[in-house]
Amino acid sequence: MEGLWDFFCGESAISCNKKSCSYDILALAFPSSCHNHAFIICFDVLLLIMLIHAMIHRSVRPIPIPKRFRSLSWLQLVSATMNGCLGLAYFGYGIWILEERIRKAESLSPSHWWMLVLLHGFTWFLISLNFSFSGRRLPKLSLWIMSVLVVLFAGILSTLSIMASFIDKDSSVKMVLDALTLPGAVLFTVSAFKQNERDDRSKLYTPLHNEVGGETDDESNETNIISPFSKAGMLSKLSFWWMNSIIKQGREKTLQDSDIPPLRDEDSAEACYVEFVEELNNQKRKNPDSNPSVLWAIISCHWKEIIVSGVFACIKVLTISAGPLLLNAFIEVAEGRQRFENEGFVLALLIFMSKSLESLSQRQWYFRTRLIGLKVRNLLTAAIYNKQLRLSSASRMTHSSGEIMNYVTVDAYRIGEFPFWFHQTWTTSLQLCISIAIVFHAVGYATIASLVVIILTVLCNTPLAKLQHRFQTKLMVAQDERLKASSEALTNMKVLKLCGWENHFRNVIQKLRDVEFTWLSAVQMRKGYNGFLFWASPVLVSAVTFFACYFLNIPLRASNVFTFVASMRLVQDPIRSIPDVIGVVIQAKVAFARIVNYLDAPELQIDAIRKQGSIESFQHIISIKSANISWEGNLSKPTLKNITLEVTHGEKVAICGEVGSGKSTLLSAILGEVPNIQGHIEVYGKIAYVSQNAWIQSGSIQENILFGSPMDYQRYQETIERCALVKDLELLPYRDLTQIGERGVNLSGGQKQRIQLARALYQNADVYLLDDPFSAVDAHTASSLFNEYVMGALATKTVLLVTHQVDFLPTFHLVLLMSDGEIVKASPYNELLSSSIEFQKLVNAHKETAGTERLAEVTSSHKTDHKPLKEIKTSYIEKESKMAKGGINDQLIKQEEREIGDTGFKPYIQYLNQNKGFIFFTLASLGHVGFVIGQVLQNSWMAAHVDDPEISKLKLIIVYLIIGFTSTLFLLCKYLFAIYMGLQSSKSLFSQLLNSLFRAPMSFYDSTPLGRILSRVSSDLSVVDLDIPMSMILTVGSTTNCYNILGVLAVITWQVLFISIPLLYIAIRLQNYYYPTAKELMRINGTTKSLVANHITESVAGAVTIRAFRQEDRFFAKNIKLVDTNASSFFLSFTAIEWLIQRLEFISAVVLASSALCMVLLPSGTFGAGFIGMALSYGLSLNISLVMSLQNQCTLANYIISVERMNQYIHIPSEASEIIEENRPPANWPAVGKVEIIDLKIRYRPQTPLVLRGISCTFEGGHKIGIVGRTGSGKTTLISALFRLVEPAGGKIYVDGINISSIGLHDLRSRFGIIPQDPTLFNGTVRYNLDPLGKHSDQEIWEVLGKCQLREVVQEKEGGLNSLVMDDGSNWSMGQRQLFCLGRTLLRKSRILVLDEATASIDNATDFILQKTIRREFADCTVITVAHRIPTVMDCTRVLAISDGKIMEFDEPMKLMKTEGSLFGQLVKEYWSHSESIEIEEA
Repeated sequence: MEGLWDFFCGESAISCNKKSCSYDILALAFPSSCHNHAFIICFDVLLLIMLIHAMIHRSVRPIPIPKRFRSLSWLQLVSATMNGCLGLAYFGYGIWILEERIRKAESLSPSHWWMLVLLHGFTWFLISLNFSFSGRRLPKLSLWIMSVLVVLFAGILSTLSIMASFIDKDSSVKMVLDALTLPGAVLFTVSAFKQNERDDRSKLYTPLHNEVGGETDDESNETNIISPFSKAGMLSKLSFWWMNSIIKQGREKTLQDSDIPPLRDEDSAEACYVEFVEELNNQKRKNPDSNPSVLWAIISCHWKEIIVSGVFACIKVLTISAGPLLLNAFIEVAEGRQRFENEGFVLALLIFMSKSLESLSQRQWYFRTRLIGLKVRNLLTAAIYNKQLRLSSASRMTHSSGEIMNYVTVDAYRIGEFPFWFHQTWTTSLQLCISIAIVFHAVGYATIASLVVIILTVLCNTPLAKLQHRFQTKLMVAQDERLKASSEALTNMKVLKLCGWENHFRNVIQKLRDVEFTWLSAVQMRKGYNGFLFWASPVLVSAVTFFACYFLNIPLRASNVFTFVASMRLVQDPIRSIPDVIGVVIQAKVAFARIVNYLDAPELQIDAIRKQGSIESFQHIISIKSANISWEGNLSKPTLKNITLEVTHGEKVAICGEVGSGKSTLLSAILGEVPNIQGHIEVYGKIAYVSQNAWIQSGSIQENILFGSPMDYQRYQETIERCALVKDLELLPYRDLTQIGERGVNLSGGQKQRIQLARALYQNADVYLLDDPFSAVDAHTASSLFNEYVMGALATKTVLLVTHQVDFLPTFHLVLLMSDGEIVKASPYNELLSSSIEFQKLVNAHKETAGTERLAEVTSSHKTDHKPLKEIKTSYIEKESKMAKGGINDQLIKQEEREIGDTGFKPYIQYLNQNKGFIFFTLASLGHVGFVIGQVLQNSWMAAHVDDPEISKLKLIIVYLIIGFTSTLFLLCKYLFAIYMGLQSSKSLFSQLLNSLFRAPMSFYDSTPLGRILSRVSSDLSVVDLDIPMSMILTVGSTTNCYNILGVLAVITWQVLFISIPLLYIAIRLQNYYYPTAKELMRINGTTKSLVANHITESVAGAVTIRAFRQEDRFFAKNIKLVDTNASSFFLSFTAIEWLIQRLEFISAVVLASSALCMVLLPSGTFGAGFIGMALSYGLSLNISLVMSLQNQCTLANYIISVERMNQYIHIPSEASEIIEENRPPANWPAVGKVEIIDLKIRYRPQTPLVLRGISCTFEGGHKIGIVGRTGSGKTTLISALFRLVEPAGGKIYVDGINISSIGLHDLRSRFGIIPQDPTLFNGTVRYNLDPLGKHSDQEIWEVLGKCQLREVVQEKEGGLNSLVMDDGSNWSMGQRQLFCLGRTLLRKSRILVLDEATASIDNATDFILQKTIRREFADCTVITVAHRIPTVMDCTRVLAISDGKIMEFDEPMKLMKTEGSLFGQLVKEYWSHSESIEIEEA
């Protein structure tokens, strides 16, 4: 103990200044005495123990704290700044004392001076930050005790120092610092207690409503679960100890979505977005005349986190830069120039401490910047989603749904990656400057040569960076175009298959991909060039520097050579990352510009039209005065002209007119969807809207009807009864809990419309806007719906109904007759009929379509027998129970599939199997191995001969140079082969995916949400294109480097193997322990990302409906929830990487320190100075190489999940062959058009009931066949079977004697013509939509437009045949879209034509003309017509009546009408029931 006390206090055992001191208690009073210092050290240790105990037992506050209570106060900031600087000053002072002793070769004894200030500085820094920032998390008792002790201690210390200063009339740095501790202690103590007071107040805070809105109590409770990260203390956060439980759980079982803890409240998308919006609003308030800066708003939200992470980055740079200095000192010790006894042991300890501190700071730097990136990505995703809910009609033309998807899945992701790289932009420069200073110390003015080469390298990269920016921009644009086309094709896949256009559209997408591939190749080549330039630069710098030493006669010794080499090795990794930094900056800049352009797009001004207030206080609930309305926002081209309309509460208004007259636009104007250029529009009350083209969400029928409203069983049952849904629900396997496919794919057109009507009715709105909802249902259902729904349930409501069914008009208070965008007449029915010739024509056209046969007896519409409410409730509970027991697996929409467990090298093999990928990967890997071997040989040559007098300096440098330049040739080969491998693999994977998706059966699209597919062709493909190739080769490179360093250490200091082998075993075990959790986290991240994409796609499609019902907040809240779910798994994924790397870095620090100790302990002369320098220069970069290796391995493991996900859809079971060469039909097939159906049975999926149950009938060639039946009877399914969209479960279909199942699908579908139930237009021109394959001349197209009543409309457009058609034909009316579909069929001139309710959305007059056109143009063809309008099939040769998948009757329509009990006869009676009532009223 005496020796230890002597080392601490020195030989005198006491240190006094100007006064003699003894061993008594008075020695404690002297600030410079050894006893005083020992007392302070003991007190510091006591405080540290108490702090650690308090942090372990810290209180967890589960109460969510509002933002205004979470923000840092000025007192906290001042306290943290002052005391943090004070602690750092103590610490810096201690390092200075220690460095001075070492520099002057003095003994480290007495150690009490430097040991005191080092420990005191560390303790003060730690306590002050904890009290300032985390005081509220410490137990109150511990906080109180520690505060009293710290203030008393600081007071005594400060007083003693001030007294000593006055007594001795002298002062020192330590006395000044001691004097400042008292105000510092008081400051952070007050700060800590203030935080507790604020938290106590925050408990009283209860939100009046959710900030985002729409969350239920259950959802709120879910989000209040505390995440492990938020409960973690400072030590746990620094060491990532809080991740242990999650890593362990992932090791023990396969992680599920429910195992993923939520984010902290402050990291959630809601909190980030709210703060972001607040910053934007602050900017607007400060500068109302200028647009707020999105970039500055993001920086303002996260500046504190950026600064904290920057401090850690700075510490990392400083600690890593200490390595070469320690190495230089170590070599000098090895050469016998030891400054003090045991210096080698001290240096070994310092190496371990510097590496540990470097690891700690780098891990915190990376983790915190990743977290910032996550928060930025979350808020941008929320902002993009919220914006798409408010985009104006003009903005929707420039930002398609595919582009919006790209903004979220690609652009926001790239920007989210940028914060991780941000500090690299300045730390690389700082590290370079420090390294140059160290190099200058080692080789003097030869450093200038190094600097010149580095500057030239950077300058060479400048034009390259500009090129890369241009190429990246072009790539993003090409990516947008390809994704837009892909999205459109995938959305309308049913139409493509029906028309046999899959090959054409696949080729269109492939051509767009080829353009994208050209720019992708350019971007990757520039990346490869950058990589080669910066990897080769250290070799070039070394050669030039050594030549400069030769010419300047600077001696080359082991100490300065390997100090230089170590500096270059440490700085080469940051330098090599410069290409990645440049790439990320460029990608982020391009992506950010695109998102800002989108966020600045014009928005709808709905609030200017839809007013708040009680409807009873207003005379008119809808008021339009002299309004000119234009979709394009152009006054010179108004869509609606001089519109004046006033509607009172409870009034019912019908809107009719020919196709394209502006009926739907009028409803859109009332909703505020169309810009009002001139005039005045005001709407009061709650609106419910039913669109003409039904929008159905993925989810259950019940969710679609409730649409966010709470369940009221009485009202709910009345709603489904009024909407004639009771029978339909009884037929469904889970009634109203049945899952509906995307866009309602497993429902008929009529069922979708009735669900829309139910959704509107359940909302109990004031105003109902119904856009031709009855066109998709049969006559009986339409009649029932009109009576029960419009005249019954909406008897007291305001209703505006767009309709072509004249039968309903007499019951309305007001009928609007529209033509060419104007209201021609607005009067009650009888008055309009007597005064308007146009209206008379409309009514007469309806009568003319009836034919001459009329029925004397009209049956009244009957109600469906309904179950009592109690039975409905019981059934509902039973179904819910059934689903809970596992029946949910039988639903159409399945949970997204993902791989489970460790798939090993399977996805890597899948990737490398593409286009000889294995060969190029092997060559690239060998290239890097050659480069690494070259570097080892280079340094070995230098180590062996640097002190050899027989080798001249010139020879030493030239051989070194030759070896270095030879190794760079291997490096060049590595990059060329790696880039070629990546491009070829990417090309092959996309081609396979595209072919697989276009060959997939319709059942795949029915059961797979579009968002899942789009995430594969957007974000996953982007990762495969840009990230995997470089990541794969970087992983090989960094792993090779790591093993190379371990090999060098093992060869030079083989004794270290006794320690490194067990540690290597532990490292491998740690990796294996980590991987199961990491893989599942990335898989969950992939599946949850698809949910976000699917929700965005669905919301874009239904934006009008969402806005009409004012459900923006609810949908935004759902988006926030999905984004947070996705972010939670991503957060844990990158945290797990840091968890692993930190532990492995500690192992590498132990290996390096052991190697250094080995050199110290072994006898002098065992190792040459050159080899000691080589070993340590390699060893100092061990942790960097290990980090790079593991980081690249983990990143690649995460990226390769994208290959896994793409591969899932590459191997979808495909449809039958497109062409069967040995069984191709004749060129003129079908020549007759005879269709024979024999015992046809259809089911959509295995183990589901038959939809068609043994249908047998024959359609003779040239006959006109009408197919009728109630909604959901199987009419459309029969058509699907004819086109083989679904393969028969039994039976056969022959066309002109050929079994359609025996020929190729393309040969079958391309020979038939069809006008589908849902009219589909593609983004492009009128010409492209009529003739996508480009087979017809302009003259033929104009003739067809004339026959379809579209010639005049198209001629009025500026572009004529080149006029624009927007996404889904949204700038054309529904009727016009159906006419375009008819035009396509007329151009094809097929022998068999199918009309699947093709004229449902057009007026009777146009329908009459078109029927005549079809009869004339297809006089010799077989025409199969599925129709709800009975007059459409009255002139058919035969009528097929279907009910519940069975043929009820098949005969001539007149015979069926005369047959008693005929289903067709009953349908005819129902259809004409309202016509008879019209005649009675007219009489």
